[in-house]
Amino acid sequence: MGKRMSDLLPANAAAEVMVALRDAFETGFSAGRQFEIRTAKGATWFEISVSRKVIGEGAAARFIVILRDITESKLAAREIEHLAFYDTLTGLPNRRLLLHRLQATIDSNVRRSRHGALLFMDLDDFKTLNDALGHATGDALLKQVAFRLQDSLKDGGTVARLGGDEFVMLLDNLSDDPGVAAMQANAAGEAILAALNGSFQLADHQYHSTCSIGAVVFSGTHQSLEDLLKQADIAMFYAKSAGGDALRFFEASMQTAITARATLESELHAALAGGQFVLHYQSQVTSEGHIVGAEVLIRWQHPVRGLVQPGGFIELAEETGLIVPIGMWVLETACIQLERWSHDPRRRHLRLAVNVSARQFRTDDFVDRVRDVLQRTGADPTRLELELTESLLQDKVSETIDKMQSLATLGVRFSMDDFGTGFSSLSYMTQLPLNQIKVDKFFVQSIGIDPKVELIIQAIIGMARNLDLEIVAEGVETQPQFEFLQAHGAMLCQGYLFSRPVPLDQFDAQLDVEMAN
Repeated sequence: MGKRMSDLLPANAAAEVMVALRDAFETGFSAGRQFEIRTAKGATWFEISVSRKVIGEGAAARFIVILRDITESKLAAREIEHLAFYDTLTGLPNRRLLLHRLQATIDSNVRRSRHGALLFMDLDDFKTLNDALGHATGDALLKQVAFRLQDSLKDGGTVARLGGDEFVMLLDNLSDDPGVAAMQANAAGEAILAALNGSFQLADHQYHSTCSIGAVVFSGTHQSLEDLLKQADIAMFYAKSAGGDALRFFEASMQTAITARATLESELHAALAGGQFVLHYQSQVTSEGHIVGAEVLIRWQHPVRGLVQPGGFIELAEETGLIVPIGMWVLETACIQLERWSHDPRRRHLRLAVNVSARQFRTDDFVDRVRDVLQRTGADPTRLELELTESLLQDKVSETIDKMQSLATLGVRFSMDDFGTGFSSLSYMTQLPLNQIKVDKFFVQSIGIDPKVELIIQAIIGMARNLDLEIVAEGVETQPQFEFLQAHGAMLCQGYLFSRPVPLDQFDAQLDVEMAN
């Protein structure tokens, strides 16, 4: 009794109570006002409701004041807000809050004629760490990365985590000169590269990391916020494609290339579903010139661009994983053709060689899928030859050998394609169930030009003989090349001298001509 409100409550709380009392005095009721009281034990939040009693006027007015402790609900609301705007692992702003701050930066740029920048960062080889040491270790790295990123932006800005190992740095208040702003963004990016290039202590493991960064500088832009993020993401993709540990600024040509890539990928899906792929056949002939089979080579009968060579789509198919279903289509189509030829006495001896990509071969169920195709089509496995590249011998060699032996048991033949141009060790040659090696056209086209290459060809042929392997020389285009290979014991040849890759009807016509002769 007799004390002033300011004697009982902190100034901010007393002010709220007095405003509530005044409102109640004027209107009869006040509710919803909140205030915070901080003590050594922490903060407590109250909500005040005031009702004016019907008795008393002027200075004699009486009030009913109710204070309700709302600390728990206030903390719960803050937690909900934090979850909505912040990453739970690192405590950094999330995508939603980043976009809010990006819009604020753009609005500020318009008013002040300044520039900003987005740096989109992705850790290099983060998946390898996760797979090797587990997600808990990966999370520990992400927390340390978040700390270093914040520490590297000493001049201000926002560090946000979008998810996974993707982080975005928003730089604001850069120079009004776009060139200077780009230099400032570059300096920030280089500082981040240096900060993340050091080692990280992850429990008992010392880990060295690098990252790839894409940058885009902007002012008051008419682009959407998502478009700006996308441009920085695209630039990051180019930095990573160049080997990582690099910073790249967005260029319009990047957008064009990425859009074309996305279009091509969509068209590849449509081509697979719509039966737009076709096989061409390139004959393989003996040293006497007799056709004993062919290598099947895929082509894409594009509805607009016409016949597309493999160089126009195979690389993207490899990167996206579409090479697996495409490769199985090639295999099944070849096996169907082998089964049809098996009913023709003049063609049942023919073999077909099918290229198998390393990615396709590495799938866990590759052996089962090949076995299934052979059973469904009824093709003779001994007429099927799978061409593998030396890249399969760079790792998981024992797994490769096991798969080859499983298929060899069925009668499937194997050929080592592009022999001498890869990274394989000759020590594996005796362990692989190979039937054939193909001399790469690089060597064949040097016949008559480089005597050292000719000696290499002779050495390969000699090694194949000693290992009881068949030799195919590919890329034979001239008669002197063919005669050299004949003289040194190449069993089979393939190349434009005999035939380009042709559709099935033309290959059948070649067979008819040979048999007629």
